Order: sequence, then C-alpha cells, then structure tokens
Amino acid sequence: MKNDLMEKIVNLCKNKGFINLSSEPYGGFSSCYDYGPLGVVLKNNIKKAWWEEMTCHQENIVGLDAAILMSPKVWEASGHLTAGFADELMECKKCHKRFRVESKITSKKLPEEIIEHIKTEHPEIEMEPIEFKSVITERRKFNLMMKTFVGPVENEASLTYLRAETCQGIYMNFNWVKNAMRLKIPFGIAQIGKAFRNEITPGNFIYRTREFEQMEMQFFVNPKEADKWFDYWKETRMKWYLNLGIKKENLRFHEHEKKELAHYARKAIDIEYKFPFGWNEIEGIHNRGDWDLSNHSKASGQDLSYFEEEKKEKYIPYIIETSAGADRSLLAFLIDAYFEVKGGRTETTESVKEIEIVLKLDKKLSPVKVAVFPLVKNKKDLTKKSEEVYNLLRNKFLVQYDEIGSIGRRYRRQDEIGTPYCLTIDFQTLKDNTVTVRDRDTMKQERVKIDKLNDTLVF
Repeated sequence: MKNDLMEKIVNLCKNKGFINLSSEPYGGFSSCYDYGPLGVVLKNNIKKAWWEEMTCHQENIVGLDAAILMSPKVWEASGHLTAGFADELMECKKCHKRFRVESKITSKKLPEEIIEHIKTEHPEIEMEPIEFKSVITERRKFNLMMKTFVGPVENEASLTYLRAETCQGIYMNFNWVKNAMRLKIPFGIAQIGKAFRNEITPGNFIYRTREFEQMEMQFFVNPKEADKWFDYWKETRMKWYLNLGIKKENLRFHEHEKKELAHYARKAIDIEYKFPFGWNEIEGIHNRGDWDLSNHSKASGQDLSYFEEEKKEKYIPYIIETSAGADRSLLAFLIDAYFEVKGGRTETTESVKEIEIVLKLDKKLSPVKVAVFPLVKNKKDLTKKSEEVYNLLRNKFLVQYDEIGSIGRRYRRQDEIGTPYCLTIDFQTLKDNTVTVRDRDTMKQERVKIDKLNDTLVF
C-alpha cells in the first residue's frame, strides 16, 4: 500500500504537470527531474514561504545568492575533498552495480539490498554459503563532489567542483555581509540554491537526487549562547512545517548520537517526515561550532573572528544551521496533502465507486489559487463575464479558466491540483453580479459580489 501511494504520487506529478523525468525523449536521465508548469509554481511557493519566514518574520537575517562555482581551496578547507565527505560503497563484480552502505554494516554480513540484488539478478550464485569477496567488492570510500573544469583546457589547474552545499558560499561572504549590512551577533544569512552530489544510490523519486535545491540559513552566535539558539531554531523550524499544513503525527525529531555526527557538528537534530518509504530527514538543525569559520580563517589568512564591543570579547562565532531540502519538502507537502475520496465528491457520469483525488495543499502553497468557470461555454454573455472575472483576478495570483466539460468534471480537475477556490459564472451572475465560490476543502458554496472577490479570496 505504501509503495502504491508513491506510485500514485509519481503518476499525479507526471499527468498533472508537476514533475517529470529529465530528458524523457531520450529515455530519461537517472535521478534528474524537470519541474513542469504546476511543479515550478509549487516549488517557488515553498521557497517564498521559507524566504519570508527567514528574512521578514525573523529578526536580523539577511539574504544572499552566492556562486555555484568557487575556488577549489574552499572545498579543501571545508573538508569536502577528504574522506569526511564520502559515502561507503560496495560494487557487484558481475554487473558493476554500486550500493551505498551504512557504516554499521560489516563485511561479514551483506546488506539486505545486496542479497536481494544477487537473488534477482544473479540467481545462478549460491547464496548459502556465500563467499563475500567472490561476488561483492570490499567497502570503499566514494567522494560525492562533482568535478568540472573552468577554461578551455581540462587539467589539474582548471579543475573545480559544483558546490555540494550552499552554506560554504555564506561562509565565504561572512565578513563582507557583516560589514556591509552593519550586523551584530546574533545574526543570520539565508540562501536558496542548487547543490550537486554524485550520489551512489539516488532514489525514491525526488527525495534523493544528484541535483537538488537547498534552503539554508546560517545563524552566527556567541559560543556561550549556542545551546539556547539551537533549541530556538529546532522548535521554530518544526512550527513552520506544522503551520503550512503538515500533520503533526507525520513529523518527528531525530537527535544524532555522537557516532552519527558529521565531522563539523557538535550537535544535530533532524526533522523527519513519515514518507511511504519510511521516516526520513527533510531538514537538519546543526550546531556546527566554529569549525567552518576557523578552518577558512586559517586556510585563507583572513580574520573571520568577531569582536563584541559591549563585552569587549573577541571570538570565532559558532554557527547554528538550519538546512532544508526544497525538493524533499515539496514531496512531503504533496504526500501529506494527497487524499482519495471513494464514491466521488462531484457529479460525474462514472460509477459511484470511482475514486476522486484531492490535494489539500495549504492555500499559500497551492500553485493555482482560483479557477473560473462559465456555467456553459456556448452562451456568449456567460463566457464574456467569465473572462472579465478571470482578468480581474489574474494580476494578483495564478488563475485558470476552464469551460470544457461538466461543472463536476471541472471541479474534479481543480481538486486534483489543489486549487482552493472555484468560481462559477451562471445566469444569476448576469442579473446581480454575483458568482458562486466553491471551497475545495469544505465544498461549501456561497454567492459573492464580483467587486468583493479580492476581499473574500484570502491566501
């Protein structure tokens, strides 16, 4: 049933213009996806909600858009070119498929994924007993950085990397932003942008991909106040998901044990969502200590310390990081909003056993805000009035005009893409200048004056 839900989400995304496999005419390109007309708006709405939360509703946080390409020295100093930023993999010697393995797996016991692979793809191999080295390679480190070259000659001198995370660009600009904006600690720098990792085993649709988008905020604090701010951002970030409609029972915190911590982290807590494929991270809150600024200060020779005038105290700031995935968040919002109604909610000619889909997205996130319908399409007075209403609203938000099929059919099409309101222009409209406003979630309908629509349709 759980896998069935993911299949339904993937099909909905493709059929309704949310998300499709990249390079589809050529058979697709593994783990890369294109966002269609509705998908790009939904993703932009999520990013907008995050950006407003950080830069408008929180104090002392400013924005940044750093370059994707940076000096390789950045990644040397950050530890990304060492074993610290690497996954462990095993490889099938017969077909060369690679498997990402967790550090807790020992070479004496093969992971279930590898055993299943051998059983299905290479049934000629005896499983009991099995010689580990005869089928699968030993575990080895695999760096996740994606290489590229700058300039006409591809050599070591021109080698650089696509960024693996957006936060390093923030650290590079710490002094510049602090001085230019006259910021005092505690303050934050927020950034949304693409990152790239050469994942060994991407999968679960857009959950784990090689090209993805991050929404990261680095909050610079006095080391003595790090714990206080860590707790603040942990609770604040959880509230953000709840306020945008994610059900409380589908969210939880997961605190990293000491052995789970990344090399830079003093403390880390994940916000996890209950996906159909299990509990998985959608955002991390990390106390990165002074690891990043200290390393970059030593490697670059630039003083990245902070002097607190009031206390006459100089220190390297600690960093409390909130790191969310825009793609992962979008997938969680879609899954959480997905409902099936047996027997249907609209008047259709199909059997009453038919299942209708409703995306109960938060109104702030819904790609299309309003749909406008003339009751019938062959009455010029109705279509003309409908076009007037459409033109009145479309300068404020995304509106769809639909005159094809029955009203029930049109309601259903809008429910499937999460449109909060549908407006029907009927013969009464021509008499009193009112329209029928139908709410997606309650299905209630009310008559509203056209000149009052902007006050009634609130998002």
